[in-house]
Amino acid sequence: MRIDRTDCPEFFLDYILYITVTKSLSKRTVQEYYLDIRLFLKYLRMMNDSKYQNISNLHEIPIQDMHISEIQKVGLQDLYNYLYYVTEERENHDRARGRKVSALRSFFSYLTHNKNLLQIDPTERLELPSPKKTLPRYLTLEQSQHLLQSIDSSFPERDYCIITFFLNCGIRLSELVELNLNDINFNEKKMRVLGKGNKERMVYLNEACMNALEAYLAVRELPDGSEEKAVFLSKRHTRISKRRVQQIVENALQQADLSGQGYSTHKLRHTAATLMYQYGNVDALTLKEVLGHASTSTTEIYTHLSNQILKKATDSSPLAHFEKKEKKEEQ
Repeated sequence: MRIDRTDCPEFFLDYILYITVTKSLSKRTVQEYYLDIRLFLKYLRMMNDSKYQNISNLHEIPIQDMHISEIQKVGLQDLYNYLYYVTEERENHDRARGRKVSALRSFFSYLTHNKNLLQIDPTERLELPSPKKTLPRYLTLEQSQHLLQSIDSSFPERDYCIITFFLNCGIRLSELVELNLNDINFNEKKMRVLGKGNKERMVYLNEACMNALEAYLAVRELPDGSEEKAVFLSKRHTRISKRRVQQIVENALQQADLSGQGYSTHKLRHTAATLMYQYGNVDALTLKEVLGHASTSTTEIYTHLSNQILKKATDSSPLAHFEKKEKKEEQ
């Protein structure tokens, strides 16, 4: 979905332009912020203008003629009312609400500090409970090996290479799809990937990745005269789409009897990070660099310990085999 400029007031369009140009946000994040703030503006108009209060579909409410004076009236309670609305009426959960709060804070900060259109930023005192942190879902080592062994498709070399990259490098779906041939240094066995916020990083390729890549490139064919630079191609000899990669992973999971258990391309990223941590003695700081995280706080969710490691830690205690000796009764 593209940004509909005909349905946006000028101050909103200025904000979208600002975060696109100066904040180095991904296209997806800009799109999400646009949708979140557009929804908030439509909600605001519905609540403050009686002629829109009986409209069942919020998206039908126009906002292109909205004046900044309507935003200047927004208070902290209005923001809480909006969050209640998206929770109850739109069934938004913790993550969706958290993203909406981030979008609102960015938007109101821009209007207050960059444009001087507001005297007070109402989001400065906006509080939201921290979302519950759950352990990431991941494949075990045995499941990962079984998944790779089970791949059977019309283009097995490509599909095997894709899943090998996910499981060994921990790259994101978007990073894999955007990978170009000139991003790979075959001599030094590493590749340059473009992560979130247009941040580049180097990811090293282990033996399994290099073998899978060389096997795939040996059968990667292009029509005469084509100079397609993408590493992974569709059957039409064009850059493979995100959805097609997701289908490849879904089909492989099904072949390995692992479908219907919540696994996905992103869960393969979880798996890579978890296996590095469990079997490679990789610390959080190193994982942060490998995965392309902005801070180690994000990486910490990957450094959870499996029950096997916890059991091993407990068993390693010097008191693990201590047995109380019975006292001899005095004669």
